[in-house]
Amino acid sequence: MILSAAVLVWFYRFEFRYGSIRNLSAASWLWSAWNDDLDYEHGKLFPFVVIGLIIYRYREIKAVVSKGSFWGLAVAFCGVLLYTAAFRTLQPRIAIVGLPFILWGSAWFLWGWRVARMLTFPLFFFWLAIPLPSFQQATTHLQLLATSLAHHGSGLFGVETYVEGTKVLPLKGDWKPLDIAKGCSGIRSLMALLMISAAWAYVAKMAFWKKVLLFLMAFPLAILGNALRVISIFVIAEYGNAKWATTTWHDWSGLLLFYPFSLMLLLATHSSLEGGLPWKKASKRQLRRVTVTRTDESKSFLPES
Repeated sequence: MILSAAVLVWFYRFEFRYGSIRNLSAASWLWSAWNDDLDYEHGKLFPFVVIGLIIYRYREIKAVVSKGSFWGLAVAFCGVLLYTAAFRTLQPRIAIVGLPFILWGSAWFLWGWRVARMLTFPLFFFWLAIPLPSFQQATTHLQLLATSLAHHGSGLFGVETYVEGTKVLPLKGDWKPLDIAKGCSGIRSLMALLMISAAWAYVAKMAFWKKVLLFLMAFPLAILGNALRVISIFVIAEYGNAKWATTTWHDWSGLLLFYPFSLMLLLATHSSLEGGLPWKKASKRQLRRVTVTRTDESKSFLPES
């Protein structure tokens, strides 16, 4: 097991074959790809989230350890084939895609199917950490959508504007035209919120279809939350300090407005699906479980007829 781990670390960390001048390993390429140009700064949190999800269910995982299966080796071999394809085609993304297969298949081989089943989401959740160039094409559409929402939303607060492409200009205010740039499109917020909603759905105690719905809510919530953030910039620029709105507030509004707003809406969605606040429902489930246990124990002391 130690030898296999060492081989895995070698190929993913010390086999330098990727990058423009072939000076990056698969792991170092991924780390360098988690940057603001690809809107994946949050990617560096993924390893910690994956470890946290496994620790969260560690007791359950440990309780179902059983005899392994050679089917696990077949799955791990699929991951090896993907790495081989990446090695030959110089495509590090394919190597990263194969890593969960290797780890998941190894768990199946060592500790049995039930353990592998419980590790499915935490391991393959890492796929969300792989930057996809084609996904960046959505930036243009989100820019136009954010521009339209900011224009119409600002009107609800009495801020009259007109639009030129992705620029929003005031009709009466004295603030400079604001360009809904790539960073304001919402793609960065969307990717981060997808990570949060996926982890949230995994730990939620609800039916599978409800978990899927909770995860998919990240898309409209990210768009709505980003629109609110941009609208707040225009409102402050119109009625307050335009320079402060387009600099300080622009830089901090994501942390101070977007994420609290989006997380509160995620909580509201979770509560609606579960019929109440999650922690109150959890307390009721625990109380019901204790009551049933005590009832069963009291029955065991009754004399047999």
